[in-house]
Amino acid sequence: MRSFKHVAVIVGLTALSNVAFAEQWQEVKNEQGIQVSLSDVAGSKYKAYRGVTLIKAPVATIARLQEDVAGSCAWIHECKMQKLLKHEGNQSWTYAQFNTPWPVTARDSVLHITTEQGADGSVTRTIEAAPTYQPQDKDFVRVAAANGFWKLVPKGDATEVTYQLHTDPGGSVPSWLSNKFVVEAPFNTLKALKEKAEAAK
Repeated sequence: MRSFKHVAVIVGLTALSNVAFAEQWQEVKNEQGIQVSLSDVAGSKYKAYRGVTLIKAPVATIARLQEDVAGSCAWIHECKMQKLLKHEGNQSWTYAQFNTPWPVTARDSVLHITTEQGADGSVTRTIEAAPTYQPQDKDFVRVAAANGFWKLVPKGDATEVTYQLHTDPGGSVPSWLSNKFVVEAPFNTLKALKEKAEAAK
């Protein structure tokens, strides 16, 4: 599989503009070295989430884990399967399916990811939904919108990792589930990534 480590930043600039949607961040969880904050988003009933942690592994190790699109499903919260659809320059398109509790219909998503490397050794991957890039599967509800980013910043022998995202899951989702997801998704994803990266360094 070709690497998409250069995917990071067209999304970088895009991500920064998209971040403007976040009105005010409020910390909702801070455990095991992982800080999770939420923000209201104008015009949306779903909150944006942001998770931040320090991983004792170099940027290259974490970037490599992210570039294994199929394998990364193992540490992404509620990911059922994920595959690379296309890679071109610093841009990639991925398809993923997610588990949801009964009776909510399972979701799938198509994401457009742009990667850029900064002069300081950082890597930024901007995330944007591309729901019409691939035909919909009748057994899934397509995630209608997603905007956010991953940012990996070297801190000596460690890496500060920020994972920020706002999504519209499409269809009907109970408020209890959406409220639970926006906390568990960044926390569980970063916790599993941290464990895998620190074991692999």
